[in-house]
Amino acid sequence: MSYEVLESKTTHVGKIVKVQLDTLRMPDGKTAQRETVVRGKNAAAVLPVDSDGNIIFVRQYRHAFREMLLEIPAGILEDSEDGETGAARELEEETGRKPGKLHFLCEFYPTVGFCTERIFIYFATDLQKGQQKLDEDEFVEIETHTPAEAVEMILNGEIKDGKTVAAVFAWQALQGKFSQNA
Repeated sequence: MSYEVLESKTTHVGKIVKVQLDTLRMPDGKTAQRETVVRGKNAAAVLPVDSDGNIIFVRQYRHAFREMLLEIPAGILEDSEDGETGAARELEEETGRKPGKLHFLCEFYPTVGFCTERIFIYFATDLQKGQQKLDEDEFVEIETHTPAEAVEMILNGEIKDGKTVAAVFAWQALQGKFSQNA
């Protein structure tokens, strides 16, 4: 199938996103319009597992939903930063812990219907003491839950964040593989 972009124009430029309106020629020859939220930079997220096998989460306010959400540490990659470096940095900034070991879990497209955001997800073990360095407008509460509690919280709607859901399930599926290679 072929799709051809006939016209593309930027309709909004904000602090972290721009909105683009594209006119496409569809496979049947008709035209259609698509809006795309263009995220300028990729992001990294990390599922930290402490020495007792518990997952460390951060709870923070997310304005789009007007609520405090339970998530794994994550953030936008800095210039020239790869996913692994960004995940380690975000872990320390948000929780005050550094990863002893960091393993890639998956690459995640959170909103494929209209957004270009891409998140690289890792899990961290052998956590070491670091220094929490929150942004000026960032306020987080740290919570620790067992993997079983995390799954239950996903299933009952307490954990709603897509990257966190993906990380918990990917980590569960792969932990046997990683423990054999550790």
